[in-house]
Amino acid sequence: MTKPLKQIHLAAHFPGVNNTTVWSDPEAGSHIEFSSFVKLAQTAERAKFDFFFLAEGLRLREQNGEIYDLDVVGRPDTFTVLSALAAVTSRLGLAGTINSTFNEPFEVARQFASLDHLSAGRAAWNVVTSWDAFTGENFRRGGFLPQDQRYSRAETFMRTAWELFDSWRGAEVLADRASGRFLSDPRAGAFSHHDQHFDIEGRFPVPRSPQGRPVILQAGDSDEGREFAAATADAIFTRHGTLEAGQAFYSDVKARLAKYGRTDEQLVVLPAATFILGDTDADAQEKAHEVRLQQVSEATAIKFLEQLWNTDLSTHDPNGPLPATDPVVGENPIAQGRASVRMYRDPIATARDWRELAEAKNLSTRELIIEVTGRQNFIGSPTTVATSMNDLVQRNASDGFILVPHVTPGGLDDFADTVVPLLQDRGVFRTDYTGPTLRDHLGLN
Repeated sequence: MTKPLKQIHLAAHFPGVNNTTVWSDPEAGSHIEFSSFVKLAQTAERAKFDFFFLAEGLRLREQNGEIYDLDVVGRPDTFTVLSALAAVTSRLGLAGTINSTFNEPFEVARQFASLDHLSAGRAAWNVVTSWDAFTGENFRRGGFLPQDQRYSRAETFMRTAWELFDSWRGAEVLADRASGRFLSDPRAGAFSHHDQHFDIEGRFPVPRSPQGRPVILQAGDSDEGREFAAATADAIFTRHGTLEAGQAFYSDVKARLAKYGRTDEQLVVLPAATFILGDTDADAQEKAHEVRLQQVSEATAIKFLEQLWNTDLSTHDPNGPLPATDPVVGENPIAQGRASVRMYRDPIATARDWRELAEAKNLSTRELIIEVTGRQNFIGSPTTVATSMNDLVQRNASDGFILVPHVTPGGLDDFADTVVPLLQDRGVFRTDYTGPTLRDHLGLN
């Protein structure tokens, strides 16, 4: 018997607060004006994507004590934007990153329950923890929990929010005009939660929303993060997008589900990916090269170099070789608020690897940075990109992709118009939504 084709899940990420977005491109628009959010979200909905994803930056990142202005800077409040988008979309899921370190369960649960009502069941919560005291200074609570306790708080935070969501079962609101009775249970919304992290009790004021609970997204790659996702998440983001790495990550997180009484279908694996389309593969490769040069200018290459070397390299030639000196290892990074710094757990060893790569390929500093900072991407004609995406999904390297266009807000248009129809023709992507909620889109019901 022929194995049925897996259906591909697609999401659109509104990029920002990083150098993926080429804000200097003539076609780039504002990252603050609401029209930009509307444009990308409506394009994603026209293409029948599962959801629109909005990341969050709680503090502007700095380098050498100054705002890192080679990134796109700033981001409006997540709930405000998603609530506004609920009014100009009708089926597209609306996902937002909300931090569990600097918020409280009652507040976040109330906001997501409200968003789920406003959107008729399309809300999703990307649960994250904060890892650095630098960000925490905005809240005066930075760096007060080690990593294992941050995940403990995050899991307790989320389960506490679930208790609040579930404090309404769904049938309490009668609104019987004849009898004048509004509630079937006057105790609806009662909750009481007491543990090392939260000591709360009272009444949750928002009746049960269409999904009951928002879809839960998670992005941790550590062992703790993977376990957290296996226990609680509906979808997990990953940076492992190539075939071999993707298959390893996919099999690892899926294998963790059984201990929590869950099946493979209850966790969707979604790597982030960029894409460059051209009339031919050669045309797309040429465009991709130009885009990477825009994303990693000479100045940006030096900034990335400083993040590993942890010292001022403003006089270093980006078109010359890597520095001869080793990185400065210390507790106080020159780049504040950048998650990438955490990846360099052994800066000396990473610098050695970079030198070996640069020597083997005869790369300048800038060329090396372009190579080592690239994420999973699809480059080619629409047919090539559709084939590559489908191959990765059918071979269990992922269940789909979170697409990150390099130009905002119109960067998704070509993909929607050319690649999506090819995926639909192959029977691996929907031609229309089959249900009203995000859980329907993700096959979680």
